[in-house]
Amino acid sequence: SALELVPFGIKPLLRRAAAYEALERYSLAYVDYKTALQVDCSVQAAHDGVNRMTKALLEKDGVNWRQKLPPIPTVPVSAQTRWSIPSAQASGANTPPATAPQGEPGGNMPLGWAKSPVAPKDNAAAGMERARTLKEEGNELVKKGNHKKAVEKYSESLKLNQECATYTNRALCYLALKQYKAAAQDCTEALKLDPKNVKALYRRAQALKELKDYKSSIGDIKSLLKTEPKNTAALRLLQELNRA
Repeated sequence: SALELVPFGIKPLLRRAAAYEALERYSLAYVDYKTALQVDCSVQAAHDGVNRMTKALLEKDGVNWRQKLPPIPTVPVSAQTRWSIPSAQASGANTPPATAPQGEPGGNMPLGWAKSPVAPKDNAAAGMERARTLKEEGNELVKKGNHKKAVEKYSESLKLNQECATYTNRALCYLALKQYKAAAQDCTEALKLDPKNVKALYRRAQALKELKDYKSSIGDIKSLLKTEPKNTAALRLLQELNRA
């Protein structure tokens, strides 16, 4: 297949995802769309696909749909187009001589390394890669029911990259551990990054319900239903809140 010839190729991933989607194999389609976004986070078709699959899986499997997903492969930094940087000559920069003395730009000492335009991007890429790995390790721990250890992994990941999904994943763990204030706070942080995030709104509503802040909980559910009016889990929670 094309993916065997070119691992993590955007077009083959999108084509396979579309095929899975047509066959209603939504979890496999979701994995391919997410993998495509790791390769290039600017691909709108992949963003749209993730949103469609999230909605379909939420309706199909309920709020715990993520626990049923197959593992999402980690794309090596070398395959990520978002980390590619122009060559020194292409950007018009002066290429340092091969014999640059140590301690000078282009040399082997830390001073030269720090002034290299490649170093900060390499550091950023490594940090993002590590954050993603930690998040995936947390996801695997959640699938095994080890929410306490998963919280540790997500917390380490968030130190490197404040990502909406990591906050909502950690919030899920806090809910399972009955740490409702922490769950609500994580959802609030996620909503700062993505104000209409369905998971963040739903999980904060769950946390606020347990904290007996029914008015705020209902407010979150109503905000969620503006985005997904047929979300069965949200409608069910709203019924419970109205009876509270």
